[in-house]
Amino acid sequence: MDFELTAEQIQLRKTVREFAEAEIAPHVREWDEHSTFPAELLPELGELGLMGVIFPEEYGGAGLGYIEYALVIEELSRVDGSVGIIVAAHTSLCANHIYKMGAEEQRRRYLPDLASGRKLGAWSLTEPEAGSDAAGTRTTATRQGECYLLNGAKTFTTNGRYADVCVAMAVTDRAQGHHGISAFIVEKGTPGFRPGKKEDKLGLRASDTSEVVFQDCRVPAASRLGKEGEGFIDALKILDGGRISIAALAIGMAQGAYEAALKYSKQRRQFGRPISEFQAIQWKLADMATEIEAARLLNFRAAWMTDRGMRTTKESSMAKLYASEVAVRAAYEALQVHGGYGFIKDYPAEKYYRDVRLCTIGEGTSEIQRLVIARQLLKE
Repeated sequence: MDFELTAEQIQLRKTVREFAEAEIAPHVREWDEHSTFPAELLPELGELGLMGVIFPEEYGGAGLGYIEYALVIEELSRVDGSVGIIVAAHTSLCANHIYKMGAEEQRRRYLPDLASGRKLGAWSLTEPEAGSDAAGTRTTATRQGECYLLNGAKTFTTNGRYADVCVAMAVTDRAQGHHGISAFIVEKGTPGFRPGKKEDKLGLRASDTSEVVFQDCRVPAASRLGKEGEGFIDALKILDGGRISIAALAIGMAQGAYEAALKYSKQRRQFGRPISEFQAIQWKLADMATEIEAARLLNFRAAWMTDRGMRTTKESSMAKLYASEVAVRAAYEALQVHGGYGFIKDYPAEKYYRDVRLCTIGEGTSEIQRLVIARQLLKE
């Protein structure tokens, strides 16, 4: 067992951290207050190879693995979780679905632009009436000769208003249940495909979360992704990697909250000395640091297994469940360490507190993660 990062991984982490602190940090508060999507950042992320970390170089990617990918999402999210989730949804959901399940022609057509950041991806599974019960999908895709006609609406789609490429699930045969849902690649500008309502969110406000609407949207049969009827089954496999993303997102924000609390505790003086000298504060910091490291190791294990082609349904869910709940606790304690100043926007604690809450919900709630883990345990 080797718990050390390689020299290349350490350099990658350093590069992403420096970029995030120089190019993202100065804009975080403004983007958050105005729900501004940082579109100008995408080409820069692409130039650094951060939009296609896990894809082979032949498709325009960086040719790295999930350990490196987790490091990238962590470091972006340590500064701004909104940027972290933009990259995560683009990479591990949209682009990865095309890479894992797509035909070679689809990979060649879409991945180079997605991996380079020239185009942005979105992934649409959730619907107003199909959240945790994603198999309750109502959006339909009706075969008409060499085309499919899509009708319906998706909600909570990250990057929905800005994406150039959207992977969406739709029912092709309702009688088949889980095996009657297919995946489709839909390009921006396709007639009948448009963004809907933009959500006004509690946190991660610089990340776009929107409806996407299909109204008599005609796509060629060649746009179907994977076998007909296997879209939902494939989506569950994609979510294994996606949950590593959300765990990394949570760990990065937890790390940022912890570092903010540590810094503040050394500066804030009460009763004639820094509050970091009080045991009550020290214990908070110790618990935060310990839980963050434990979450990181859980996630690195899932990433390591993924890089070796191993199935990680249980391990990814464990990492996502634990990391997301650790992040919520860390953000809570960071705000508490700041006291009254944690409740105002001049300090970063309140933003971490708002942002991390999504991690216990997105890509499967904590309750769903526990169901997934339990089912895997009962198979053993």
